Amino acid sequence: MNIKKHIPNFITLINLFCGCIAVVFIAKLDFEKAFYFVSLGIFFDFFDGFFARLLKVAGPLGLQLDSLADMVTSGVAPGFVMYFLLSNSQHEISTNPYLPFLGFIITLGSCYRLANFNIDIRQTNSFIGLPTPANTLFIMSLPLVVLYSDSLIVLEILTNQWVLLLITLFSAYILNAEIPLFSLKIKKFNLKDNTLQILFLTFAMVLLVVLQYLAIPLIILTYVLLSIISNRFSLDEKTKR
Repeated sequence: MNIKKHIPNFITLINLFCGCIAVVFIAKLDFEKAFYFVSLGIFFDFFDGFFARLLKVAGPLGLQLDSLADMVTSGVAPGFVMYFLLSNSQHEISTNPYLPFLGFIITLGSCYRLANFNIDIRQTNSFIGLPTPANTLFIMSLPLVVLYSDSLIVLEILTNQWVLLLITLFSAYILNAEIPLFSLKIKKFNLKDNTLQILFLTFAMVLLVVLQYLAIPLIILTYVLLSIISNRFSLDEKTKR
């Protein structure tokens, strides 16, 4: 039995396990522990492909397992969080008890993206649309920003049902939008090919230390903006040639 080829798949299953635990904590309204377990799941999601390439054991089974695990960690979990945020929002558009279920539009958008990602040959070295882990961290951070922020303006915005519904719809859109974004996964083991990734991750770590949970939406915004700038420079280079 070749144990080496199963190592990446085992890491993927740990991602799924973390996602399941996160869902339990969301049900208990313990959003902080849910955030930590989702983050841990995303950490393992980052490294399953890394080890698959390092050990040269990448295959179709790992690809399918990765998407199935992400469906829980980066699909069900953020949709469930938005459901609770909408359930407890202020300035209600409607008292309809079924309206909070619209939060699961995020789950539907994530599912479509994950399925499409597996068959989209354009996304081998970069992403088109916001990756599900990035979107998940953004959504999972919202209740923590509400919990720990001292800004009344921030609290007013993130407890407004209109705003939450707009975030939900935008989330599903940006996941599947035709916008090229650079990949954070390290595929070539040298500094030159990973300069943008290293700079961004360093910036993200510094911002997290300074602003904590409030940094996460800013990090996601920076990720999108850096990608757009990087795309523009790449286009200019091709035009010059």
